[in-house]
Amino acid sequence: MALTTDSAISSDPLRSTTARRVLSGMRPTGKLHLGNYVGALKNWVALQKQYECYFFIADYHALTTDYADPRNVAQNTLEVALDWLGAGLDPEICTLFVQSHVPQHAELHLLLSMITPLSWLERVPTYKEQQENLSGKDLSTYGFLGYPLLQSADILMYQADFVPVGQDQVAHVELTREVARRFNQFCPPPGYVPPTHAHLKETLVAEGAQREIPPGIQPILPEPQVLLTPSPKLPGTDGRKMSKSYNNTILLTDPEPVIRQKLKPMVTDPARVRRTDPGDPDKCPVGDLHKVFSSPETLTKVYEGCRGAGIGCIECKGWAADSIVRELAPIQERRARYNEKSAQEVLRNGAVRARKRASKTMAEVNEAMHLLPEAVR
Repeated sequence: MALTTDSAISSDPLRSTTARRVLSGMRPTGKLHLGNYVGALKNWVALQKQYECYFFIADYHALTTDYADPRNVAQNTLEVALDWLGAGLDPEICTLFVQSHVPQHAELHLLLSMITPLSWLERVPTYKEQQENLSGKDLSTYGFLGYPLLQSADILMYQADFVPVGQDQVAHVELTREVARRFNQFCPPPGYVPPTHAHLKETLVAEGAQREIPPGIQPILPEPQVLLTPSPKLPGTDGRKMSKSYNNTILLTDPEPVIRQKLKPMVTDPARVRRTDPGDPDKCPVGDLHKVFSSPETLTKVYEGCRGAGIGCIECKGWAADSIVRELAPIQERRARYNEKSAQEVLRNGAVRARKRASKTMAEVNEAMHLLPEAVR
């Protein structure tokens, strides 16, 4: 199979383009599940056709919580890469890479840590939430406290215009905007004038965000905007949010028999105690799966059959399995075209492009912070 090279994208690895830039990442937790797919990955596949996209596997971030036993990080990274390629991320039109393969991420994180107040990190909502949710791990480390700033460095490194998030994650981008604003205040390029509301208008539109920027000298680290993306409700097989920590997932790589077996004991509308009892798909986790994966025709049958007790839950689960299998078939077919060696080559080529883009940003940052240029060191 033909693998991506720099020339497959452009003769210029920094790609002169008018397309807005998007940056997002995902921790290497191993093989991805349907929640990962509908919550992020499916949106990324659509975004790569509209924007200049950088997608990275955040292995440094994995170490913030799994530092005591990192043995699976490398293998999990490859599994995520294979699932990305299977889902339809195309290395010929977007840049796929591993965070640790671009050392500038750590470099920018260090420099931004010099200007970021400690209180900004301590107030991040997920800081205390994860400490409570992962009470079995010692998270009283500098790395865990600083991971939101590393996240900011990930975004600002590529001078990203947009970060794709669901509505519930909008607040997570605000720290990055504050850090960028503080850096630009302390380290502005010559002649830079901070924008005011009089000449900088930010407007959210249906398909995402649109920004009108005044002419003139731009900041080194532009404040990214959120790009609102659909994030449908997707329950796991026990009715809770689909998560590996709950052991309630359907993996993108699960074969058809496994999918059907996992759905058989799935919880349903508690009102349907007997086969003859009417139910409500809006109160049923299986109904939520239908809303995401089933056709309008199947969804109509589900609503009519469930509310009129014309179908049983076993039949309804079978229809849900049919829809999920149809969704996953092309993903699994594409994934099978790759192996670990070819996936590593895709990531290696992506890291080359990412490092060249990151070097451009770091040259500007180092100059703004008055560090001695490398040629003079």
